[in-house]
Amino acid sequence: MSNIHPDVQAALDAARDLRHRIADMREQIDSVRARRPSPSGTVIPEVDAMGRLTSLYLAPGTAARYTGTELVDEIMAAIRESTSDAALQYRTIMETSLVDGEKASADGVRTSEAVS
Repeated sequence: MSNIHPDVQAALDAARDLRHRIADMREQIDSVRARRPSPSGTVIPEVDAMGRLTSLYLAPGTAARYTGTELVDEIMAAIRESTSDAALQYRTIMETSLVDGEKASADGVRTSEAVS
């Protein structure tokens, strides 16, 4: 038989559940990738949830088709769109995680406010 007080056990269980939810959330965030094409469709960057450029695709002949300034504009437009999409995916994950956390709290998992 366990010598752990029921309130302590409930807090330990809640902490374990929180660690699992955080690990799941981090895994989802780590898998976020946004690939939005440039206005012409010749440039496709890949951006992660933190807004970092992870890859850049230029269609064959793209560099020859544009002047340097035009190419920069194409690349930057695509990166901005991809970054915006990645940020939306990140916010969705965070909001979903918060809602799931509130549901767990309502289902009887004791939060720090409930223990005080």
